[in-house]
Amino acid sequence: MQRVRQQIEAEWIEKSITGRGCTVAVLDTGIERHPDIIGRLHYFKDFVNGRQFMYDDNGHGTHVCGIICGNGAMSEGRFRGMAPEADLIVCKVLDKKGDGTTEHMIEALKWVLENRILYRIRVLNISVGIGELKERSKEEALRKQIEKLWDSGITVVCAAGNKGPADGSIASIGGSSKVITVGCHDGKYCTGKPGRCATYSGRGEKLSPVRKPDIVAPGTDIRSCNAFYKRIHHHVENAYVKKSGTSMATPIVSGAAALFFSKYPSVSNEEFKQKLTLTADDLGEPWNLQGWGMVNVKRLIG
Repeated sequence: MQRVRQQIEAEWIEKSITGRGCTVAVLDTGIERHPDIIGRLHYFKDFVNGRQFMYDDNGHGTHVCGIICGNGAMSEGRFRGMAPEADLIVCKVLDKKGDGTTEHMIEALKWVLENRILYRIRVLNISVGIGELKERSKEEALRKQIEKLWDSGITVVCAAGNKGPADGSIASIGGSSKVITVGCHDGKYCTGKPGRCATYSGRGEKLSPVRKPDIVAPGTDIRSCNAFYKRIHHHVENAYVKKSGTSMATPIVSGAAALFFSKYPSVSNEEFKQKLTLTADDLGEPWNLQGWGMVNVKRLIG
């Protein structure tokens, strides 16, 4: 994360801008009691197994939450997340294998909409690359529910998915104009590396009237909180783990949104989206890969 913060110029914003006062809802595999994110969680809702306590039997959700608002306690701040004082609402919609159902997703989206005022939810992170659904009606129902959240004032940030690089390979929900769709690109980092995320980041339709993705962020070898860390006496081992994909790029943008709204709470999600895209760094890549370019936090917040 230290490399990421430098790359997107997040290291040079005011130290007082930490995401405080902004709540980010996360739909994922859950969240574990990691030292870097303990105290950040306002509420946990399990739509898969109906459990009352926080847990993450996959690890994906904890990693995502660490990118958004981990405080880096186990690394002296080196691997802290984007907005270390932002708060979290976590909805478990994916099981141990990382699989989920449209029904659980829609239930969670409805819950977030109903509870947005109670928990001051301003940003929704969906690092779930939902592909083309077999049942068109389910896809439409999911998209409509997401767009209701956007219309309510919640900034919805979703992954472009990892099924690229074919034209039109972007995740189905990422095609909506009422979400911020995040692709994956590491800029000059990982140049020439066969496994870099830009080689498989979902791409939009070249001739589509809705040009996607909207933005890109780094997503290769992102080090964040490990749900399966070990505590031996007073010592913590394996506190962090590397993961790659658009799932990691998405919370970088969600964290940037939390920083932005902590400074500009009255700005609408439409205005935020406009500024996010207009302050991005053009990487010189095709639009259906990079959108407006790489997120630049310094220009976004400044």
